[in-house]
Amino acid sequence: MISPEQFENELNLIIKNAFREDVGEGDHTSLSCIPSNAQGKAKLLVKDTGIIAGVEFAKRVFQYIDKDLEIETLIEDGSSVKYGDIIFYVSGKSQSILQAERLVLNAMQRMSAIATKTSFFVDLLKGTNTKILDTRKTTPGIRAIEKWAVKIGGGVNHRFALYDMVMIKDNHIDFAGGITQAITKTKTYLKEKGLDIKIIVEARSLNEIEEILQNDGVYRILIDNFSFDDTRTAVKLINGKCLTESSGGINEETIRKYAECGVDYISSGALTHSVYNMDLSLKALKNNE
Repeated sequence: MISPEQFENELNLIIKNAFREDVGEGDHTSLSCIPSNAQGKAKLLVKDTGIIAGVEFAKRVFQYIDKDLEIETLIEDGSSVKYGDIIFYVSGKSQSILQAERLVLNAMQRMSAIATKTSFFVDLLKGTNTKILDTRKTTPGIRAIEKWAVKIGGGVNHRFALYDMVMIKDNHIDFAGGITQAITKTKTYLKEKGLDIKIIVEARSLNEIEEILQNDGVYRILIDNFSFDDTRTAVKLINGKCLTESSGGINEETIRKYAECGVDYISSGALTHSVYNMDLSLKALKNNE
């Protein structure tokens, strides 16, 4: 999986690129009508319900724009929130708060939506041994914070990118000439490159599962687009020889039934590609507040 150092680098790149995109040569609105030495205070207000996420990321954003900004946190990441809750107060230079405002809101609204949806799926799986996984179906450029939000919501991160896990899917199998050929070539490649990364192989049928099991070194089998009956049969065939993962159009109505088939994981792209942002607002406080 991605190292802590790589993850930190991804977060820094997201923040740096976001300010390049949004602020550019300067926030001329704030620069023109707010004195450079003016001090202010604002609150992050919830106008929705769900699981809050992105508080720690917001702190990074504020510190990036101005290390003198002070944040008073009232509600932490992963907490349930409702309309009217105040997440934090930020105080310091008014110009700095305004420059950071849009990135903080965009990130937290998106992250909170993902955390809320993930938490909902996690609740659907309670009482089973199955965990919910995210996918690479993320917004280009901000994968790190979207996957962070999945963890805040109680989910588990799949591979971060193409470089930290091998995932042999249908096209790889077909281009390689078959399952055994693909696995054999992959293991040879990893040995030659000195890479210690896990191998996942997708199965499209019970026959393919049987062939995968004839090869050593597979960490997890992806049971893709199987019926409930075939999924149960697949889990019995695999019998703990490696981990199991169900995927393919699984939704809130079917996720529990797949979990009850005995799979270790269920992956869902919907955690990150099909969410509606949580309604949040950063409001300046007046002198008498």
